[in-house]
Amino acid sequence: MIDFNTIRQYNFPTTIRFGAGVIAELPDHLRSAGFHRPLLVTDPVVAQLDFFRELRKKLEDRGLSVEVFSDIHKNPVKSDVEKGGAAFTGTGRDSIIGIGGGAAMDVARAVALRIHHHRDLFDYDDLIGGDVYVTEEVPYFITVPTTSGTGSEVGRSAIISEDDTHRKRILFSPKLLAKMVYADPMLTMELPPFVTAATGMDALTHNLEAYIAKMWHPLCEGIALEGIRLIHRSIVTATHQPDLASRSQMMIGSLMGAIAFQKGLGVVHSLAHPMSSLLDTHHGLANAVNLPYGMRFNIGGCEEKFRVIAQAMELRDNAGGEIGAVNIAAGEIVAADRAAGEAVVERLFDLNRELGLPVKLRDVGVREEHLAPLADLAIADFAHPNNPKPVSREDFYQLYKEAL
Repeated sequence: MIDFNTIRQYNFPTTIRFGAGVIAELPDHLRSAGFHRPLLVTDPVVAQLDFFRELRKKLEDRGLSVEVFSDIHKNPVKSDVEKGGAAFTGTGRDSIIGIGGGAAMDVARAVALRIHHHRDLFDYDDLIGGDVYVTEEVPYFITVPTTSGTGSEVGRSAIISEDDTHRKRILFSPKLLAKMVYADPMLTMELPPFVTAATGMDALTHNLEAYIAKMWHPLCEGIALEGIRLIHRSIVTATHQPDLASRSQMMIGSLMGAIAFQKGLGVVHSLAHPMSSLLDTHHGLANAVNLPYGMRFNIGGCEEKFRVIAQAMELRDNAGGEIGAVNIAAGEIVAADRAAGEAVVERLFDLNRELGLPVKLRDVGVREEHLAPLADLAIADFAHPNNPKPVSREDFYQLYKEAL
């Protein structure tokens, strides 16, 4: 039995302090590192929570001058970053702490880039080679996740949208890795069921898509499989009857997904991103609804990997037998692989239902007239080139139509 009250340290490559109550170390860490004027970057909801107020008080009680920036959108835009940068310089900050989910992390990381890099923000877009302009140092940067979804705490990139078109841009550099991560599962204990479920399915999507992405990267694939196992085991409990074990497994599984998807993502994220841009859909929810359809699209050609996924998810047939177990000598492997893929897809549909999440796009506000513009955005998205099989605009349109 794992003791989740034990605080552990991982270096992968960022230093990760993980365990219940580990956030209490933050004030002394800042002081010992010589930083006394942090900018706390978070979202408007987290900024009002009791734990955040308590954390700010503990920092101030240790003699630290604290400034909070929380004026950000749930799908961050360029102006959020510019305002955050102005808050940093205008109040004389010396460090940045990103606290919250993916939106807060993205803005905090982009603000860290902004402080000593003064070109137009989107000149640094990795999709146009802008990472070559990231030449200066960045302020001391710490991340504190409060959800188990994006895994942005261990990331090297920030996704920021244009204010007018909502086109997503990627700001990337190894310089944007946090110097320290405080991953405290106790900070997620009060998350409402919907947020737990939607962000958890986002984390599961990261692990699943990373595992089947076309680049060969056995390190990431091993991490992704364990992330799949941990999240599948814990997400229902964490959503409906949260305890320390389930919340801890979700947090580490989320973190693992973000490490794994440096290998790449795929069709599901390219289906989900346009929904956030066009309809302001919660990213995790968009992933959750599209996940079974995108995974079904990928079975052909990836049958063996789906068999391994079924084993990681510990799926069983009606007789209690392990789905994906095969007698290779008897030549059963091909049929078993195909069956395992379908079993994984059906389990993803069932998992959404167990979590109280929809399985059809119409239930999240998508209408027939949205399908064509969504398909246009999806084919232009950055994620699907790493999908294990090519995806055309017509494929995207048909996937949206099937899911509608």
